[in-house]
Amino acid sequence: MRVLPPDSAAADELRAWSGQEDTTLDLCGLIASGADLTGADLAIGLFIETRLEDAVLTSTDLYRADLRNAALDRADLSRACLVKAVLDRASLRGAVLSEANLGSADLFETDARGASFRSARLDGAVLLGARLEGADLTGASVQRTSFKVLLDEHTVVEGLTGSVYGPAHVMANGARQEMAGRELERWLHQRGATVQVLNASPDTTTYYARVSDDYPRSSPAGIVRRSTADGGITSDHAYTRNLRWEPTEYLRLYELGHNDTDHVEISAAEADAFIARLTKDPPP
Repeated sequence: MRVLPPDSAAADELRAWSGQEDTTLDLCGLIASGADLTGADLAIGLFIETRLEDAVLTSTDLYRADLRNAALDRADLSRACLVKAVLDRASLRGAVLSEANLGSADLFETDARGASFRSARLDGAVLLGARLEGADLTGASVQRTSFKVLLDEHTVVEGLTGSVYGPAHVMANGARQEMAGRELERWLHQRGATVQVLNASPDTTTYYARVSDDYPRSSPAGIVRRSTADGGITSDHAYTRNLRWEPTEYLRLYELGHNDTDHVEISAAEADAFIARLTKDPPP
């Protein structure tokens, strides 16, 4: 750590974390604005609602980091590894992500207005509802990327290459226009991109109940959902004790044989009923 943040709580947490091995950094809800963590190993770190404005995160490893609702305005994430990171509803306004790797990252409703993605890799990323007005994607790569984003005449796409799933929305003259297929391709190509717009496949969500002898289907230990977006891109979430859907590795670990908990597929109505029960009588 080159520079600790001015906030004492965040600085203390970073000091404690740096002195331990194989410990996940948890800065959830803290103010780490202005910190310089160049080159730090922050993989699988927890940064939910963390304030990291103007932070220097150059070449950091943020593999699978949870950055939901984090404030990263004007942060320097050049050459950072954000593979499979969760940036849902994060703010990246004016952030620099040049040469960053965002492969398979989740950017649901992420605000990246004015951000720089020059030569960044966005292959397989899910940008659903992401705001890219005024963003710079010069030389970036997108391969089978879900690109349901908001663009405008100031979004730079020169040298953008690969393939995307639309539709995207383009702001022009104060009006929003939906573009897909050949129309979106033309808009991108006219601005110097070489991008193929792929045919979208229907979005699907499948729900599962975690069951055992003590937890039958009618009263499961928990529920998990798998959402499959355009092009077969999947994301898994569990409904947690925080009374919200949060990313989970449960299904992937099960498929790899790393856990023995059984589950069964359930209907959306059964999932809704479970949530209703849990919300009415939240866990201690």
